[in-house]
Amino acid sequence: MSINNHKNIDKELINDFGNEWDIYRQNNNNVDLDKAFQQYFHIFPSEYLSDQKIGFDAGCGSGRWAKYIAPKVKKLYCIEPSKKAINVAKNNLKNLENCIFECCSINSSNIENESMDFGYCLGVLHHIPDTEKALLSCTNKLKKGSPFLLYIYYNFDNKPNWFKLIWKITNLFRKVISKLPFNLKLLLSKLIAIFIYFPLAKLSQLLELFAINVTDVPLSYYRNKSFYFMSTDALDRFGTRLEKRFSKKEIVSLMKKCNLHSIEFSKSTPFYVAIGYKK
Repeated sequence: MSINNHKNIDKELINDFGNEWDIYRQNNNNVDLDKAFQQYFHIFPSEYLSDQKIGFDAGCGSGRWAKYIAPKVKKLYCIEPSKKAINVAKNNLKNLENCIFECCSINSSNIENESMDFGYCLGVLHHIPDTEKALLSCTNKLKKGSPFLLYIYYNFDNKPNWFKLIWKITNLFRKVISKLPFNLKLLLSKLIAIFIYFPLAKLSQLLELFAINVTDVPLSYYRNKSFYFMSTDALDRFGTRLEKRFSKKEIVSLMKKCNLHSIEFSKSTPFYVAIGYKK
């Protein structure tokens, strides 16, 4: 694992994500992304998405969330450390002239402190060596009272013990698969999507037709998602070298340490999506 402490990035992980977004460009997956966008952003205050507001997307990846936010605001900074990924984002967002791209880590962005009206960081902070340092860099850029939306992997603190055991077993596979060459990781993640994600997702979809609660069925989140979406997430999940997980209590503590208050969590999947406001 090659970690740059100053920039707060793992270079090998950045390369992996660059390869991921180069394969799964998210440029023709609007139905899934529409659903996912609503799941992430339904707790975000709409008054901060206006043509008077300037914000930032920390870890923009392919630009899949920026394409929804940028048309609503005056200017959107898209921060992404992978050159491959940011080139994908530039292509996906080429029709939006108000996007400013920075190919750098969150900690080395040139955005001035206390200059942003809002910010968000979805599915990124749990892949950063020093999560608190990265989040603090984000919140430092916000004006007082500005919202920050984040999504951090949860540690299944709201799930039964048998569910946690299943995750621990899968995590052993992740630790092995994530160290393999990218092409092999890509192949194995597709097989996982075919033989694990897809069947369990469809099982949840079937059970739901009979009014059965599928909340605790593994991978039930994907029951209304396409195979492309599942394949992307399978690679994200099993191909990532660095992964942290946090309890709800730990996320609250982290956000408070990073000068956020009035913290609110989404009550539905994916867990945990939270919003806080700069002190």
